[in-house]
Amino acid sequence: MSPLRLDGHGASRGTALGRARVRMPLTQDVAEKRIAAGAVDAELQRLHQAIESARTEMRELRQRLQGALPAEAGEFLDLHAMLLDDPELLLALDERIRSQRYSAAYALRVQRDTLAKVFEGMEDDYLRSRLDDLDHVISRINAFLHERPANVKGLAGEILVCENIAPSELAQLQSQGVVGIVTSAGSPLSHSAILARSLHLPLVVGASGALRRIHDGAVLILDGSSGEVTVEPGADDLRQYRQRQRELAREQRELGHLRSKPTRTRDGVDITLLANAESPEDVAQAHALGAHGLGLYRTEFLFLQRNGLPDEDEQFRHYRDAVLGMSGYPVTIRILDLGADKADRNGLVAGHEENPALGLRGIRLLRAHPRVADTQLRALLRASGYGPVRILLPMVSAREEILAFKRRVARLTAALRAEGHALAEQVALGAMIEVPAAAIALPGFIDQVDFLSVGTNDLVQYLLAADRNNEAVGELYSPLHPAVLQLLAQVIDTAHRHGTPLSVCGEIAGDPRMAPLLLALGLNAFSLHPGTLLEVRRTIRDCDHAGLRARADKLLQARDRRGIERWIAETAPSAP
Repeated sequence: MSPLRLDGHGASRGTALGRARVRMPLTQDVAEKRIAAGAVDAELQRLHQAIESARTEMRELRQRLQGALPAEAGEFLDLHAMLLDDPELLLALDERIRSQRYSAAYALRVQRDTLAKVFEGMEDDYLRSRLDDLDHVISRINAFLHERPANVKGLAGEILVCENIAPSELAQLQSQGVVGIVTSAGSPLSHSAILARSLHLPLVVGASGALRRIHDGAVLILDGSSGEVTVEPGADDLRQYRQRQRELAREQRELGHLRSKPTRTRDGVDITLLANAESPEDVAQAHALGAHGLGLYRTEFLFLQRNGLPDEDEQFRHYRDAVLGMSGYPVTIRILDLGADKADRNGLVAGHEENPALGLRGIRLLRAHPRVADTQLRALLRASGYGPVRILLPMVSAREEILAFKRRVARLTAALRAEGHALAEQVALGAMIEVPAAAIALPGFIDQVDFLSVGTNDLVQYLLAADRNNEAVGELYSPLHPAVLQLLAQVIDTAHRHGTPLSVCGEIAGDPRMAPLLLALGLNAFSLHPGTLLEVRRTIRDCDHAGLRARADKLLQARDRRGIERWIAETAPSAP
């Protein structure tokens, strides 16, 4: 019998061979069950123990993965942990068991269905999509409630086949020995896909029919590049798989030789590779791989999942250590970028903004909390005495926001020097270009900044009005939209004309396939996760810079995504 082939979307490169472990979609079909009056206290204790076990699991997972997770994926762990502490959810569950004498499992189902109606009635797509997070949390509690906390055990050497996968599950699954994942839904641009790439865990998403056509125990070959899944492979398929494995092993050895090589195109143009980081581990990896500095050091992890704000000294030590870890290379530290979509326990963010993506976040939040802003800026300025620090302002949309922060920095600098602190003579101040208004109005405020960083993840979703976490509009969210490339080219050109350093720190900077496109648009500084640095360096070294720049006009004349994809395919560098 011929092997069955399913086509999905490659979301994380790599190949895997293993037996299928099929996990059917989460269902809430828990039968109604009532308990005797005398069993209420025991049932409450059983529920509380399950919730506490789920809490402990989340806490240990977050601690174990600190530094291994991209910040955006880590936010999902924080959000799930916050839901487990939600007093409204917990009190409602207790009340259903006490007053209606529901079993713990049925109380979970009823409360989930009640909250689902609230989520589904919301007009905002982003908030509606948070129902998935609620389901993941309910599923975790149920697993412990039924004494199945180890539902991932026995997966060593297997490929998980499921409807979708939460970011919080991925690293745990990998640690249990899962060698690959196939989902029938999902997007290559989701947080789960981003995390899978960081973990180098092969992932195929959107494989329609996978749950219906793949049986538990079937042998699979998964190709995370092409998106192809082969069910019950034949002899030829196995030979091709082994050949692909040898090619990938050789590729990894070759990448290792690039650690100390310059990031220089074939025709001698030097390109700057910076790293995105949020932990000492990230900093150490970036330094070891030859990054030219940190283009984005996130600070949110200092504020999340804790009671009480970090004080100036605690923040100073973190920032100083990052600066020392890069041994004289510039360190770009983004000021706090919290919003209502992140799990904040300190009351900084509004808990019920109608549209958190467009709400009080980034620079807006810090202007609303001047003491928090002053504490962080003082810590950053003190760290500048130990090496080159650059301060990056997120969610900038207007010139006056930059001017207000420049005045604040000047005031704090004078105060710190008066206190006897040794600061750098000048600390560079930059703006993130992630709001379309900032990209369009850039000529009007570029004279007020020392550098720019383009956050393409947010820029794309704001420009296209498509939330990348909303599967219903997943096809619309794409950096390969003509409007995105035209705006990006305009921003890069404006920076060049004013002599202002600019880097791209969004997800596309770490995608080797996008490197020729970005070089064609004139980008000369990439900021990316350390895990993809060597791959991007190799691609850049294979590129002819002048040839790409000469083809930029054709790229910008493309009228649709298909035309841009053709340009990428035609321009992909070949080995010398």
